[in-house]
Amino acid sequence: MTFVLDHLVFTPADVDLARSPLAGKIDAETFVLGAFNPGMARLRNGNLLLMVRIAEALRHPKRDGHIHSLRWSDGGYRLDAWPLALVDTADPRAFTMAGGRWKAAALTSLSWLLPVELDPEGRRVEAVHYDCAVAPAASYQCYGIEDARISRVGERWLMTTCSVSPERQCTTLHTSGDARDWRLEGIVLDHQNKDMLIFGGLIDGEYWAQTRPLGNDWFAYPPGSEWRAGPSINLARSPDALHWKPHDQPGIRPHAATTWTARMGGGAPPVLTPDGWLSLWHGVEPSGAVGIYRTYWSLLDPHAPDIVCRTAHQPLIEPAPHLTEPLKDQMYLANVVFTTGLVDGGDVWIVASGEADLACRITHVPKSAIA
Repeated sequence: MTFVLDHLVFTPADVDLARSPLAGKIDAETFVLGAFNPGMARLRNGNLLLMVRIAEALRHPKRDGHIHSLRWSDGGYRLDAWPLALVDTADPRAFTMAGGRWKAAALTSLSWLLPVELDPEGRRVEAVHYDCAVAPAASYQCYGIEDARISRVGERWLMTTCSVSPERQCTTLHTSGDARDWRLEGIVLDHQNKDMLIFGGLIDGEYWAQTRPLGNDWFAYPPGSEWRAGPSINLARSPDALHWKPHDQPGIRPHAATTWTARMGGGAPPVLTPDGWLSLWHGVEPSGAVGIYRTYWSLLDPHAPDIVCRTAHQPLIEPAPHLTEPLKDQMYLANVVFTTGLVDGGDVWIVASGEADLACRITHVPKSAIA
């Protein structure tokens, strides 16, 4: 597909770590492993705002026979040392503990959120608001805050994030009156859930959200079913955006007609269009260590979003190696586009994505592509 605009708008080189929340607070050199997976909103002044996930990593995590992890605790940042003999360090981003019945991991990076203001079309950076960065502030965020998704409902912006700690992997909610200064409201989903996306408007007076609970065990559909067992996009409803009840009917499920959606999850918060709620989501084709991530679309009934009115088995947005070619020396992952934001751009949809877990990608998708 030919896009009107498709470029990387923010990369690790654009981050000033001297203004990081961690600056001067740990006795170790860090670098930006990735500046990616941005939540996106339209500001009142017409500009776009990205809440960029900054994965700030230890430059030399291994030393003196140990590997070190970064952790927030009681208002400060800590380095934890683990003997190399007790861990698996095959993944440069994390390490896992050897032995034990349950898989346990720690991170060599810590993620925080950086507000980056773009022009109305997402072509250039207008300002970077380090003073409004969102960093860990509670014990359930001690390993970081990941993958913001932003929705505007009335005059309030709602931002969901994944908060990571030994206590739990949970979904947390921040709220704002201007999409720049955010207030932490706390945990809204206590189970492991990587992609909670609040719909950009009420349905019959209720808040709705897409969710994607994690799990290892799945029950099979009957032989010949059009659906494939595995992770799917569920739904939940709330009277106040704080207290959520799972919806009884399923949402978007992996289709048996394609292996490209063997695993799936939510992408951008659904936006209401004349044809229904436009939902962009990711499907993962098995390949290599993490698979190939692509972006797909579905249109949901405006009054009953558990009903899929139209969808497509072919991807809308695919990974773009030519965009990351200038950054190839920094790459540790390939074949991933992870869409996290969607706003109306007139004749186009402006889509924000993380490219290769490295940088922020803005794509202008012609509205005619979704029909």
